[in-house]
Amino acid sequence: MRKLQSQGVHHITLVGAGRQISIDFWEGVLGMPFIFEQPNLDKASESHLYFDPGDGRLITVFTDESRTPVKRRTPTDIGCVHHIAFAVSRVTFLQAVARLDERGIKHSGVKDRGFMDSIYFEDPLGLLIELASYRFEPPAGFTHADVLMEAHKIRVARGDYNIAELHLADAIQALVERSRETLSDERTAKNPY
Repeated sequence: MRKLQSQGVHHITLVGAGRQISIDFWEGVLGMPFIFEQPNLDKASESHLYFDPGDGRLITVFTDESRTPVKRRTPTDIGCVHHIAFAVSRVTFLQAVARLDERGIKHSGVKDRGFMDSIYFEDPLGLLIELASYRFEPPAGFTHADVLMEAHKIRVARGDYNIAELHLADAIQALVERSRETLSDERTAKNPY
């Protein structure tokens, strides 16, 4: 038996209401360029809108002008999507509360996640959206996932409850030390003062 190895998210498709509400939210609130539109090839009465969330992958929405938004949270039953999280830069994250407030969009306020900060709010159709901003940049040649895996190992070895900034800093140092050579005899921390 062999795996079907994934190489990233190709796209996420959502069921929308009218076309304009999708454009106004995905492009007008979240800044995702509306890159193309065609009929839903499986259901001719629907349109299929494509948005670029910033990494060249896709968020797509099936729209139908006969559908109207329902003002309630989407289901969170087993098997349902709880929320979708989008990465934002630190400077954008620091302005997110004010920008949501100026639109009158109710939100969670800033949530401390140890390794990142988050803000949650619902889209016009009740889907929970998270804006997430990492508190660290991975060293050259590594990904955020590499740092998080290393930080997890450090956290577990120390018996700590969740990943905190100390674990991240130590993880980055460990990754750099393992991947970069030095001419020094040893690399322990020192105080030259």
